[in-house]
Amino acid sequence: MINSPVRPDDTEVAIAAALAGAQTVRARYGQRLTRFDKGGGDFATDADVAAEAAILDVIRGVRPRDAIWGEEGGRQGAADGVRQWLVDPLCGTLNYAAGTMQVAVNVALRDGPAAVADPFGGEVFFTDGTSARVRRDGHDAPLAPTAATGLTDVNLDPPFPSAPAFRAVDLLAHPGFGQRLRPRVVSTTLALAWVAAGKRAAYVTDGIGLTESVHFAAGIALCRAAGCVVTGVDGAPVGPAGRGLVAAADAETHGLLLSLIGERHSAPAPAVPGPHPRG
Repeated sequence: MINSPVRPDDTEVAIAAALAGAQTVRARYGQRLTRFDKGGGDFATDADVAAEAAILDVIRGVRPRDAIWGEEGGRQGAADGVRQWLVDPLCGTLNYAAGTMQVAVNVALRDGPAAVADPFGGEVFFTDGTSARVRRDGHDAPLAPTAATGLTDVNLDPPFPSAPAFRAVDLLAHPGFGQRLRPRVVSTTLALAWVAAGKRAAYVTDGIGLTESVHFAAGIALCRAAGCVVTGVDGAPVGPAGRGLVAAADAETHGLLLSLIGERHSAPAPAVPGPHPRG
């Protein structure tokens, strides 16, 4: 929680909210979880719900006039709020439910600051909209993207709105992929923060309008502020109508991935929601 007589800036609000959610996620790890079916193989747990409540408590405490869009609770807060927070309290629920610690807590002010907390890695990645940093043990350091690892995360969770023009599995099967890059499937948007931090060379996913998604908005904001190259799978800008996402540490890696994706993505895709990394 924020305990200060001074009105905190939006960046610190995002950090505090993400850390509150991360604390709840850690506290409930390994416990018996109640599942809530969302259909299509997706589900939430009571840990997701509790983490979202903790995040909302922080935001409401210092920004009571703002609207909030939470993955579990939908639109909440001030009905006439012009500013909107996008909240994904536990990205990688299936990972978490299976006892795997690769998850993220995402909090983003639309078109503003954002934070991604790693509940088990002890790090929170954040941006004020201009620069990107990581806070670890109370110390902040700038994020420095690099493609040196060659590790590239590819989201394989359905749905696949760009198929057959673009299919992530085709990218992995391309012989040119393995010559330069090494695939990883973390199944959480923590991987986007890792691109900004230099722990991954790139991240690729399908989807429509991912900048408006509670799952992707914070990670995209981080990558942009860190200086990564971020576009859709067709090389077009990522926006409300954009298709998919290629976030790379540098222009060379980004160009390589677009060349591997090739021309198959040129066919128009139906406007359906993007995938949610479930784990």
